Amino acid sequence: MQHPNIYVTKTEMARRHIQNMVLSGAVRPGDRITTREVSTALGISETPIREAIRSLESEGWLEVQSHVGAVVKGLHGDQIREISALRGRICELAIELGAPNFNEARLNQIDEVIDALDQALHSGDLQLFASKNYELHELLCDNPQSPWCHRLLSNMLGLMSSQRHGIPPQRERLEQAQKEHRKIRDLLRAGDFKAAAEMAKEHERITGDFLIRAISVIGP
Repeated sequence: MQHPNIYVTKTEMARRHIQNMVLSGAVRPGDRITTREVSTALGISETPIREAIRSLESEGWLEVQSHVGAVVKGLHGDQIREISALRGRICELAIELGAPNFNEARLNQIDEVIDALDQALHSGDLQLFASKNYELHELLCDNPQSPWCHRLLSNMLGLMSSQRHGIPPQRERLEQAQKEHRKIRDLLRAGDFKAAAEMAKEHERITGDFLIRAISVIGP
């Protein structure tokens, strides 16, 4: 997990800013991202922003088009199915490898995040829900035994976000996701790490199926 005192480069600042623009729904698939806009927002030069854009292009967040520049890249159903399957299998492996880390202290942290997710859902604070959802997945998958799993999942951060695809968050899906979160937590507390890992994989599959259905409704 990230620590607040770690130095963040200007390129990483720009990356995070652009990712947050996408995840918050401020920009949607097809919208343009300009270096000037990010430069003004962050107060940094355009050079690290161009580096951030190249990095995000390589990870599938953006697409750089001739005579247009960087635009937010959307995903098709087959791509979402592949990504959700990858995320599911990586999460499954991370939990299985990281089983020794799910001690009482870690489980208490998971409880606190799940409670915060409940509160965010009750108050309708969907931005907080998204933030705490990311924190929960960090607690599940960021373990000393699974650094590559965590790195791969970080590279796919946001690819399964409904806002990224121009879809408003659906309360019914968020409530169902919370049930899935609690089931993972309960299995971890019971010491059944294999079942918890399988539930995490199923959670990613269900999320992917939901996105595919939602995208098919709104169309291209």
